[in-house]
Amino acid sequence: MSPAVTTELPRRAWVAQVMSLPISIHLRGPVAESGEASDLVAEAFDDLRADEDLFSIWRPDSPASRVRDGRDQLADAPPRLRQVAALCELAGQRTGGAFSAWLPDASGVLRFNPTGLVKGWAVQQAFERLAARLRRFGAHDLMINAGGDIAAACARTDTPDWVIAIEDPRDRSRMLRSLHLRTGAVATSGTAARGAHIVDPATGRPVESLLSATVIGPELTWADVYATAAFVKGPSAVGWLATLDQHAALLVEPDGRLVTVGAPTH
Repeated sequence: MSPAVTTELPRRAWVAQVMSLPISIHLRGPVAESGEASDLVAEAFDDLRADEDLFSIWRPDSPASRVRDGRDQLADAPPRLRQVAALCELAGQRTGGAFSAWLPDASGVLRFNPTGLVKGWAVQQAFERLAARLRRFGAHDLMINAGGDIAAACARTDTPDWVIAIEDPRDRSRMLRSLHLRTGAVATSGTAARGAHIVDPATGRPVESLLSATVIGPELTWADVYATAAFVKGPSAVGWLATLDQHAALLVEPDGRLVTVGAPTH
């Protein structure tokens, strides 16, 4: 028998501009409208701002920028930055080189750029910390939406699924699919929002062989990495995506054709 679903629980959403994009935090549960919840959400936004200060390659004195331009060595960087660099190396291995934190600049020199992993990883970290802090107040449902990349969990059994809309990259006012999610993550890479900004590490050139690549998985760090890698691989990503346990994907080809891989189970 399925549990009864209630719509009477307190709920609230907060939005802040962090990492040059709107990040919203959504909460359902007994203390969602309380001052305690607001304080915990403020801590989560502070966590994200701290990672922005650490990893931004647009701030000339950030630790990431200092490694990028050679002023500092990666071995001497703060531990959190070295942790991300190691994850980027692992991402390169898992994607067959379709993901890298070392990308060529305009003159062809390889420069440190971990931003392709940092956003999903930082949001996942903030999400997990906020969920842990909320537990002392009872079971709550939580979702963080970082510019369309989403981490979500339903700790309650009396609430509806989170419903995630996957937009049409040809017309961002239209929805391609809706996804019912209780626990997991959704990440999309594409050109609709920021133009041709995703670079193939093998060539150093932007790629546009897909309109978008969406990956659904257990947590945002890897869903985001895999979405980026799938976009780089293009239509040939289908076979590789099929090997990823616990992940599903939706690719939009240049002619608008939809290609699905697996089925989300989260």
